Amino acid sequence: MTYNRLNSLLGFACGLIATCVYIATVEKTVSWWDCGEFIACAYKLEVAHQPGAPLFLLIQNIFSNLALGNKGQIAYWMNIGSAVCSGITVTFLFWTITAIAKKLLNKDKQAPLSTYLQIFGAGVVGAMAFSFSDSFWYSAVESEVYAMSSLCTAVVFWAILKWEVRADEDGSDRWLVFIAFVMGLSIGVHLLNLLAIPAIAMVVYFRRARQVNAKGTIKAFLVGVLILGAVLWGIIQWLVGLAAKVDLVFVNSLGMGFGTGIFFSCLLLGGLIIYGLYYSY
Repeated sequence: MTYNRLNSLLGFACGLIATCVYIATVEKTVSWWDCGEFIACAYKLEVAHQPGAPLFLLIQNIFSNLALGNKGQIAYWMNIGSAVCSGITVTFLFWTITAIAKKLLNKDKQAPLSTYLQIFGAGVVGAMAFSFSDSFWYSAVESEVYAMSSLCTAVVFWAILKWEVRADEDGSDRWLVFIAFVMGLSIGVHLLNLLAIPAIAMVVYFRRARQVNAKGTIKAFLVGVLILGAVLWGIIQWLVGLAAKVDLVFVNSLGMGFGTGIFFSCLLLGGLIIYGLYYSY
């Protein structure tokens, strides 16, 4: 059996074990905090507390349909949704740990059996220890955003390690585009995923830098923090605030209908994105 196949099978096995345990221990009804709000909002497709979690609510609404009209089971099936997301998170965590362990041991695919045991042993121990840690297990059995947010973070960091291995190949930057896409989706779940940006900046620096030193490491980390701030305050908040101000101008100064300025802002932003894609291509 090849290394990649064994790595995939063990990763799926860890995720399956975790998922089964989470489903067996899942909350049967509503937990006593924000879960009730999220369940109600997901079921009716309404708006949760700021900053909102639209993607989380849409996915949880899908799980609510598994109740088959039994309203007493809606909360239970949404809790199952968190259990499934948490199990998939464990799978990606296993693959992340084995990728790092393989790099630390500096071994190729023809490594001896003892090296395989070290790599896969590290993955199994790390993934399972994380699976049954208090914080993660609690969030895995209730309808809260943290399970799905952890999944987004796990996918993002796994993807940057995939890029790191293929950085010198043609088309490797598609992994960076995939990371940006997942990170954009994760904003609709929880802002926690943005904290992976400085870590991604560090991986890119260590892979691309001709000579690694303390000054360059600090600079790469600060660049990652600046990108994090630009996304958090510039894109997520500033763009929305700017659209609101444009709408005020269109309504109060130009006498147009409510929402016209926001519609114009969306068209302008969409046009700029299309032009940017065309220009980069």
